[in-house]
Amino acid sequence: METTNYDIITIGGGLGGAALAKVMAESGARMLVLESEPQFKDRVRGEVMVSWGVAEAQELGIYEIMKSAGGREIELEERVAGQSGEANKPAHRHLSSTTIPGLPKLTFYHPEMQEAVLQAASNAGATVHRGVRVRGLESDGGPKIIATVDGAEQEFTARLIVGADGRSSGTRKWGGFEVLKRQAKTFCAGILFDGMDSPDDSSQNYRAFDNGLTALLFPQGKRRVRAYLCYPQAWGMRLSGSNDLRRFVDWCVDAGAPAEYYEDVTPVGALASFDSSLTWVEHPYRDNIALIGDAAGATDPIWGQGVSLTLRDARVLRDQLLGHKDWDKAGHAYAEEHDKYFTVCKTVQIWFEQLLVETGPEADARRELALPLWREDATRRVDTFSSGPDHSIDESVRQRFFGEE
Repeated sequence: METTNYDIITIGGGLGGAALAKVMAESGARMLVLESEPQFKDRVRGEVMVSWGVAEAQELGIYEIMKSAGGREIELEERVAGQSGEANKPAHRHLSSTTIPGLPKLTFYHPEMQEAVLQAASNAGATVHRGVRVRGLESDGGPKIIATVDGAEQEFTARLIVGADGRSSGTRKWGGFEVLKRQAKTFCAGILFDGMDSPDDSSQNYRAFDNGLTALLFPQGKRRVRAYLCYPQAWGMRLSGSNDLRRFVDWCVDAGAPAEYYEDVTPVGALASFDSSLTWVEHPYRDNIALIGDAAGATDPIWGQGVSLTLRDARVLRDQLLGHKDWDKAGHAYAEEHDKYFTVCKTVQIWFEQLLVETGPEADARRELALPLWREDATRRVDTFSSGPDHSIDESVRQRFFGEE
């Protein structure tokens, strides 16, 4: 069996794995990317990068690449929240003038972005194999991967293996990492629509407190919109396929989205749902194996943090590798930093769920206390999801968020 050695192997050539491969190849590392998909396909996943994620993309040198591949800058954000069936007043936000990074968000079609960034990694000197089946990973005596490439079994060795292979990461399993989970109370469904008559210059967020529904709209230009719906798992349904499309639209309207937006839409790709549960690994590095992106920690997509967290992971790991001659120390330093910012995202997500997503008398009481105070002082609403996770989450911040001080 042929054995080839590299400095770093990324298992997964999506945005995180490809971005890391690009920047490390530019720094002189011998990079290999093993991607399972011969061609990236449309799937329901995150297609928005919030303002602090845009800053990470700029740091990695991929932002202009993403814009050139069809990424669309969105400066405006509109939120509508309240009881279903009521004329709830929208809240508007201009992102570049109100976020700490001072940047817009970026919406995009995921397969195009993956292709563009993976091509940039190849252009930087990374070796890219696609349609690969990774059969296993061994860490004794140095990390080694067995994979089927172009129908032939090959062996690859490296100083560092990076698992960038998503929520169901095989790298994580082979590396012996323990996965922690906080079970969600919602499913998230999504579909791509053509012909939608929603605003083309702003993202839309509609939330009904009494039924637990949230509808999200992210324009990609020329009336193409990625539409999401978050709905209670307790309803016992998992929306999927064309038979559930009517219910998807009806529930979006029940969340507060205008029915006329959906009147002339044409589905592009399939409707699908997935579990919104939080999953994470504490300290995502061991034995020359690092995890990034959803393999290291996956948040509920309703909050739009996945792409930004993935790019933060890639950037922090790059910085630590370039700053340490000892890559084992670099791996541990990356994991320690990852745990800090992921804990902030995770904790703030739970706060927002308790205040804005949960239903029932206790949740209503929390809203009655906190939301009037938010309207008086917007700084009570911690801005993690737009400005980033670089802030305190101590008890005084929590109390101020809920209006309990």
